Amino acid sequence: MNSMVLARKYRPRGFDSMVGQGHVVQALGNALTQQRLHHAYLFTGTRGVGKTTVSRILAKSLNCVGPDGQGTITASPCGQCQPCRDIDAGRFVDYVELDAASNRGVDEISQLLEQAVYKPVLGRFKVYMIDEVHMLSTTAFNAMLKTLEEPPDYLKFVLATTDPQKVPVTVLSRCLQFNLRPMAVQTMQEHLAHVLDIEQIGFDAASLRLLARAARGSMRDAMSLADQAIAFGSGKLEESAVRLMLGAVDRQHVQRIIEAVAAGDGVALVAAVDTLRELGLSAAGSLEELATALQRMAVCQAVPQAQVSEDPDEATWHRLAPLLAPDETQLFYSLCLQGRAELALAPDEYNGLLMLLLRLLAFKPGHSYGTAGSSPPPKAEGSVVRTAQTEPATRAIAQSVSPASAPASVAPVPQPVPVASAPAPQATSAPREAALPPTTATPPATAAEPARASQGVAPWDELPPEADPSLADAETPSLAEREDDFAPPSEFDRPEPPDEQDVSPRPATPARPTVSTGPSLNLPLPGSDPLSDRWAEVVGQLQTRGLIAALVRELAIQAQCIALEDRSTHKLWRLRVERDSLRTDNLRDRLAQALTELLGHPNTLELERGTAFNTPAQRDQVARELRQQRAEQLISGDPLVQQLMQQYPGARLVPGSIHPLADEPGA
Repeated sequence: MNSMVLARKYRPRGFDSMVGQGHVVQALGNALTQQRLHHAYLFTGTRGVGKTTVSRILAKSLNCVGPDGQGTITASPCGQCQPCRDIDAGRFVDYVELDAASNRGVDEISQLLEQAVYKPVLGRFKVYMIDEVHMLSTTAFNAMLKTLEEPPDYLKFVLATTDPQKVPVTVLSRCLQFNLRPMAVQTMQEHLAHVLDIEQIGFDAASLRLLARAARGSMRDAMSLADQAIAFGSGKLEESAVRLMLGAVDRQHVQRIIEAVAAGDGVALVAAVDTLRELGLSAAGSLEELATALQRMAVCQAVPQAQVSEDPDEATWHRLAPLLAPDETQLFYSLCLQGRAELALAPDEYNGLLMLLLRLLAFKPGHSYGTAGSSPPPKAEGSVVRTAQTEPATRAIAQSVSPASAPASVAPVPQPVPVASAPAPQATSAPREAALPPTTATPPATAAEPARASQGVAPWDELPPEADPSLADAETPSLAEREDDFAPPSEFDRPEPPDEQDVSPRPATPARPTVSTGPSLNLPLPGSDPLSDRWAEVVGQLQTRGLIAALVRELAIQAQCIALEDRSTHKLWRLRVERDSLRTDNLRDRLAQALTELLGHPNTLELERGTAFNTPAQRDQVARELRQQRAEQLISGDPLVQQLMQQYPGARLVPGSIHPLADEPGA
């Protein structure tokens, strides 16, 4: 005995038996009743929503002659006349269904259009139904455009597609388009119950709800799943059997997961994932069920009175809703939706599920680790905690050594130190056992002047007040007060021009800042680092005489002199160089040879790795920045410039456009 599947056996035969597509049925029914027919129809929608069914019913409505053979176009085909029976059986000669997925070429479309010139053989209209029309080739679309736009009066086109975005706009503009929507779960559940009642098959509401949700809006899929469930359950539908067939996660597993997240119990979460793994339940299905539960909980939290009596799990979601805050529920729902896409990237889907559940636990405010109520693990002893307040302290270490506290023959070498959240550390200096030779021991202030002059550094008496060495003994500002000094200058954080240069009254609104702040590097004051002063002087003389060039010059200006030893046969310079590419034997020997030629006695070099500080290159950078600042201050303090800025309130000086003269360091 042959049995027809439910999807074919209970395919709607008329518009009155269609479910879930009332908007399409109403529009087509009114058009047929009023005889306002279009020559081309386009039905779009996902799989199994009734596109082919609507096409067949429309073909029957156009060709129905009624039981007595005297009928005309109608919105309610009789289903008893010869055209109606032949269309249902798929043998009506004037109704042609073409599958564009397998007949997508121009030859098939041309052959179909060649038959369009002939009038219908039996029916009132010829109806050409092209399914999955978006799969036609471009040439096939072009071949049918003219006929589609102006077909004969007796020809009707019905096109169906699941992807209307791929249909050319030239075709869309020639068709009357209807979008068939996915079926609601409740609609499919009611239709399945109606069909199973006719088939006299036992079922329960929970099993039908599982089938309707698994169909995802497709009535044909729901019918096919019902056929499978009937075979799986030996002629009846039970929730346990349907859930096992679909691999759906039982609500008890979801309930345990939500309770574990609410309690912050990581052990229970791991145990829940292990249970899902042992039962072979899908990780993606678990996330789907969890998202559904969170959605119902969110509804219970926002609208407690909106209770769905048909859902047997509604009482469970109302009980679980108070366990989570509304914002936590919304966050967990979003994480579950995003986590479904991450499962494919995980080495194992259950490990991916576990990581997602632990993420829910991590994002829970005030969460704890391990079992519920446990405290977070303690931090390791000796760990360094860096805060916003420690960063200025780190940068201020180099400034904490005053000239009075440093020996005259030793340069303080700033070292990077770990900074914790404790109070700012007191700077200490461990001087090296090295001293300058008596022949080169000149007063620091006078020894540094030639070096600065050779490098184009502005004299200290021409620098801004904050760089004046005479202020070295003044009270040192606190780290909090100096915190802004270490921040990089921005366009809107530059100070106003000095008050002593303001020769015109200021406007009512404050002028926009136009000058930059001090130098980006905080180097020691002149005389406080004799070794660096001496090295800068020597490097300046090497460059002036042209004794070094290229990479040797780069080594010299990027090096920090940390010691100078007077040996019996030569002098030994100990240099700290940060870049590995500069610490080569070749560059070291060439620089030592240049020193020997300059100073007139043998010199050797020892290079060590480390962060260099107060190098000639850094001094040049500070000098350039100070010259730039001085030039900006001079321009901003000019009476004509201030008059223009008052006249045009929106005007401002662009610091990058001001260039000090290279031959005038103080300019």
